[in-house]
Amino acid sequence: MAERAALEELVKLQGERVRGLKQQKASAELIEEEVGKLLKLKAQLGPDESKQKFVLKTPKETLMGKYGEDSKLIYDLKDQGGELLSLRYDLTVPFARYLAMNKLTNIKRYHIAKDFDIAGNFDPMIPDAECLKIMCEILSSLQIGDFLVKVNDRRILDGMFAICGVSDSKFRTICSSVDKLDKVSWEEVKNEMVGEKGLAPEVADRIGDYVQQHGGVSLVEQLLQDPKLSQNKQALEGLGDLKLLFEYLTLFGIDDKISFDLSLARGLDYYTGVIYEAVLLQTPAQAGEEPLGVGSVAAGGRYDGLVGMFDPKGRKVPCVGLSIGVERIFSIVEQRLEALEEKVRTTETQVLVASAQKKLLEERLKLVSELWDAGIKAELLYKKNPKLLNQLQYCEEAGIPLVAIIGEQELKDGVIKLRSVTSREEVNVRREDLVEEIKRRTGQPLCIC
Repeated sequence: MAERAALEELVKLQGERVRGLKQQKASAELIEEEVGKLLKLKAQLGPDESKQKFVLKTPKETLMGKYGEDSKLIYDLKDQGGELLSLRYDLTVPFARYLAMNKLTNIKRYHIAKDFDIAGNFDPMIPDAECLKIMCEILSSLQIGDFLVKVNDRRILDGMFAICGVSDSKFRTICSSVDKLDKVSWEEVKNEMVGEKGLAPEVADRIGDYVQQHGGVSLVEQLLQDPKLSQNKQALEGLGDLKLLFEYLTLFGIDDKISFDLSLARGLDYYTGVIYEAVLLQTPAQAGEEPLGVGSVAAGGRYDGLVGMFDPKGRKVPCVGLSIGVERIFSIVEQRLEALEEKVRTTETQVLVASAQKKLLEERLKLVSELWDAGIKAELLYKKNPKLLNQLQYCEEAGIPLVAIIGEQELKDGVIKLRSVTSREEVNVRREDLVEEIKRRTGQPLCIC
């Protein structure tokens, strides 16, 4: 305890020194040196078990060199003291650094609405299959249309490049070119590899014979018999793991959503094994045509070597994860709703409790309380005597599907007028039956008494 307290005091003092240098606008070199000292002290300190914190902070130098040609997507800026900072491109590199600094070897991480990762030494392809299952569940539940998950393996790519005659120094840059095949034609990719990156045309042609293939487990088995590819150790390991992965995906019932695609490269440098990317499919114009991809909405893969880059002793922690393209999905949903001339729902409210006459606030409060107690997502306008037209307009603007209207006559008859906002159809429902009717219309489980 005393040793930890001393370290905490050193961290505090070093932090104050860094802040002071920034306020004094000291040189960037001096600030960088002192920040480095601060980070080393924090690494020695390790995690405080009494504080449940999960913070991903990453300095500029940590991000560089991990993304290949995608490093251009890292945006740089300097603070007032001249320290070079960056807007992180993703959370994978910061997550790996967090594991190394805190000496963690087993963890599952879910970052709200975006990322999911599994870290630890486990039997091959079980965590990878779970990640793909999660990806398929998320995309299916969003109901944004048909999708296909492309899978490949970095070891297969590297083995393929090797047998085709690509030099080691060109592996990653050629990999980046191949990754563009979902956007441009093979001829354009070939021209880039030959014209811009200096690859021999015959080598590019050999690559083309492979990267234009896609299929299922049958393609994996076919490549396992390929006279050249099967002689490459890396490719053979990757193909063996993919065959096992397809077995697990079949058990999970999602193998029909998965395609082994040799053109999938994922340009990020930190991937070491299985990689995957989900694309939405648009309906083919003519019968018999293949579905066309309309963009990536999720992606991920295995990055077994990344944590070791940050561990002082180089200890490796195998990791696999996925990321959901939330912004892309939002854009797609909004475009489709606009095309259908539907409003975007801004609330989860299922029913608005409204009144047709004045002096019915107490009755509205009673009814909304009954609905809340029954698990119905209900609300009311915060006015004593709102106009009925204003209440109906609010439902249309917010996308609330139902209105439960209370009036003097309804109170006498013991009923509630239930109105569908879209069709404007109104029916009288006995008050004791209202909850079940709302649940039936909104697809909620009915009460079995």
